[in-house]
Amino acid sequence: MCTVIILRRPDHDWPVIIGANRDEMNNRPWKAPARHWEDRPDVIAGLDETAGGTWLGVNEDGVVAAVLNRYGTLGPADGKRSRGELPLEALDHADAIDAAQALAELDGDAYRPFNMVIADNRDAYWLANRGTGKIEITEIPEGLSILTAHDLNDTQNSARTKRNLPRFVSAPAPHPDADDWFAWQALLADTGTEAPDPDHHDIRADAMLVRSNIGFETICSSLIGLPAIPTSEHELPRRPVWLFAEGQPDKTPFHPVDV
Repeated sequence: MCTVIILRRPDHDWPVIIGANRDEMNNRPWKAPARHWEDRPDVIAGLDETAGGTWLGVNEDGVVAAVLNRYGTLGPADGKRSRGELPLEALDHADAIDAAQALAELDGDAYRPFNMVIADNRDAYWLANRGTGKIEITEIPEGLSILTAHDLNDTQNSARTKRNLPRFVSAPAPHPDADDWFAWQALLADTGTEAPDPDHHDIRADAMLVRSNIGFETICSSLIGLPAIPTSEHELPRRPVWLFAEGQPDKTPFHPVDV
């Protein structure tokens, strides 16, 4: 039930802004984003210590990749590969389009259903494996989009998207040059307004920050900005910015990741 928010502004100094909450069982061990893989020294990502993969990462070329479970597919399954491998596979590529096309050629039946976001400062894609064996690619449109365990911007089936999509649209966009991420930080920390659902582990369906009665919860949060390509020979290239909260974002401060 993770959530990824992506703002695309192709002509902006920061053409891609991403916010992400990771929802997982709180007893599943993990490590904060870093260069965890000796065979992938250009990849900075969180480490899932159980399966060895990641949920979110960025590479030296400025490609970001994130994977989310589809609805009703939490956890591993016998005979299926770990979905945490997929962002690492994507981050082997220097461009989002190449990464998306390469992953679309994989056998979807080898994995439980998933959603993915793959983006760089030029392109952004949603990949959906709905359990049919085919991995579908859709370009993420300009503007603000939200991806959960349902389809992109699915306000019919996702109460989280229905409530929070307009809230992110109307909120002040992050301003990485001024270190101003405050509006999105507050939205990522929102615990919802609906009553806890007793048939769904007391989760509030419209919450960005998830809590439950079984230990399933939002365990960390990220804010990422991808800078534009320099437009003149005198302009120095900028590095991506990644702020990370190593816990629930209503209680845990965000700190910069070394990218």
